[in-house]
Parts: sequence; structure tokens; C-alpha cells
Amino acid sequence: MKHTCLYTAHQQAGAKLIEFGGWEMPVYYTSILDEHQAVRTAAGLFDISHMGEIRARGADAAGFLNFVLTNDLRKLPPGLGQYTLLCNPRGAVVDDLYVYQTGPAEFLLVVNASRLDADAQWLQQRLAEFPKAGGVELKNESDDFGAVALQGPAAAGFIDGCFQSTTKAPSRLRKNEIVRCHFDGQPVFVSRTGYTGEDGFEIMAPVQITAPIWNKLLEAGHPAGLKPAGLGARDTLRTEACYPLYGHELNENTTPIEAGLGFFVAWNKGDFIGRAALAAQKAAGPAKKLAAFKMTGRSAPPRPQYSIWSAGPKSERIGEVTSGTQSPTLGLGIGLGYVPPKYAAANTPIAIEIRGKPFPAVIIPKPFYRGVEKRFSNAPAGVSFTH
Repeated sequence: MKHTCLYTAHQQAGAKLIEFGGWEMPVYYTSILDEHQAVRTAAGLFDISHMGEIRARGADAAGFLNFVLTNDLRKLPPGLGQYTLLCNPRGAVVDDLYVYQTGPAEFLLVVNASRLDADAQWLQQRLAEFPKAGGVELKNESDDFGAVALQGPAAAGFIDGCFQSTTKAPSRLRKNEIVRCHFDGQPVFVSRTGYTGEDGFEIMAPVQITAPIWNKLLEAGHPAGLKPAGLGARDTLRTEACYPLYGHELNENTTPIEAGLGFFVAWNKGDFIGRAALAAQKAAGPAKKLAAFKMTGRSAPPRPQYSIWSAGPKSERIGEVTSGTQSPTLGLGIGLGYVPPKYAAANTPIAIEIRGKPFPAVIIPKPFYRGVEKRFSNAPAGVSFTH
């Protein structure tokens, strides 16, 4: 298995390590519940160094990216990022990612760890077909970067003391904004993004200073209740916020329309890969929709791949759970899954098959939990996706 530049730090902290997409990563340090509550009430620090970073530069980089991604890069001035999707010609998702404009003709793509090789290959293939390929430089810089995510309502209170900035302090960043700062004399990127449903920051830095940054943040945040957090809390937090996870809610047979991510498809920017298929699906209506549900009685937590059934005497299997957990914040079982549109409306009763028996549940509006939207009231729900 591969190890991030923080692997030794996780061992020293006594983390429970598991395999995750070919990486040995911490699932928790103390407990999933403890770390989840720390993020919701104070702050948590996550290792996200397994994520991929791809740089795009050149006079025609913006035009190329706008052709291969669903969102509209024309909305991005330097210093701002957006959630977007990489689709194939069928409109299905190759990956969901974040793209930042870090300079006048310079972009940083942060992609899922499990999709890095597929993304890099897909982008190179599309670039070879692009009429102005000579004006675009693509470079996979993932081996050069480490990254951490500082998440929670207390994060903004101590992050400024950890970095030097001559432009804007991290705590003054708007949602989705990114700034170049310095740590120990070396440049780092700090963005106001996250994958937990809380306010927070993601820091991308050279691998050789990622461990010192990790230690500095833990030291600075300790009085505010900061704790290191693992993949377990990351999953319960993002599920409460209804943030999709590639390989669960998204894959190469699922479209943004089906996943409820149409907000991130820019129809008025001209042609892009997958546009025709997505437009046709939008006009006809998708055959399935991603719905959120909560359990309404006593049961074990719902888990991925559990069957979803319609309610009533003529119950039939209508879908499958893509993500499910016991919500630490709500104290009940919650989940996401694809169902036919007629079953996706709020208040629709359903049943989840758990260990061979049906248990009652109900479809509810997404998300289960709103945190970051309260802090940034001008940000549409769901805009805070990052992985």
C-alpha cells in the first residue's frame, strides 16, 4: 500500500490504519464519534495528501478546461475555485473535482485519489484532440504535494497564526477562495473549502513541509479543541452534508443530472464533453434520482449496497443504498441511494432491507445537516464540495 507524507505522524499518534483505495490511511485516532463531534463543535484536522493535484497552464488552458469540465471557468477570477465534473460523451462522471484559478493562465485541479490515473490519462487524451493543444501545458504534480484539511467552526480563529501572507489572511478568505501563503519560507496554497459541511480550510504544500504544517496546526488549535480526525469521521460528516463520494454516488454510469448536481453544469457556456447527452437527459427526465432518507424506527444503520424497497403491501425493490451510516449529529440512521423519480419526493415512505428484513424509512430533503451554508449565506447549498 502507498503511504502519505504524514504516515509516520499517524503512527506516532496511535491511529487505527486501514486500506483505502490503495493507501494506508487513518480511519480514527480516538473514535469516529469523538472526531465527528470535534469537527461539528470545534475543529478537526484531516490528512488529504492522497488526493491528486494536476496543473494546467498556458494561453489556451482555460478554453481546454472549459471544454472538458461541466462548470464555467469564465466565472473564476484568479484566486477563486469551483466544484465541477469531468464527464464522458455519454454524460457520465469520470470524476468530480475542484478547480482553482491560481493565476491569469494557471489552474490547479484537485482530484480524487482513486481517480488520479484515470483523470490524468483522460485529460491527456482529450488534450491530444484539442485544436489549440499547443497552448496548454498539463502536469500531474501529485507527488510534489501534501495536503491537510482543517475543518470546523473554530478553525478560522487560529489558522492565521500558522501562515504568513502578504495579500490576504486565510481567515478573511471567502468561500471557495484560494491564496498563496508561506510556511517556513516556502509557498503553500490555502483555500476556504472542505468536505465536512462545516467552515474550514484546505492547505496544499510541498511534501517536505506537510508534516511540520500538520504539527503546527495541531499545536495552535489545541486550546480551541482541535483534534486529528480520520476517514471514519470524514465519511459520517460528508454523508450528513449529502456530499457525493466517487465510487458510491458517482461513477462512469451515473450523470450529474441523476446525482442532483445540475447546478454545476453550465448550459450557456457553449459545447463541452457530455453536453448533448446531458441536455437530452434533462429534457426527457432521468430514469433515477439520488435521494436522501432517514430511518423512522429502531434499526441497525443502513449501509452501502443494502436494498431499497417501496412501502406498502405490494412492495418492490426500487434501488440500492449508495452511502449509509448512523448519524452522530442526528442520532439516527441516514443514507443516500438512487430510486425512480416517483419515489424521490420528500416524505415518500420506503423500506431499507437490513439483514434480510425491511425497516421503515422516509425520503427527506437534502442535506441532513447545514453548517457551512449558515456561515456563508450567499453560497448555494452544496457549493462546498471538495474531497
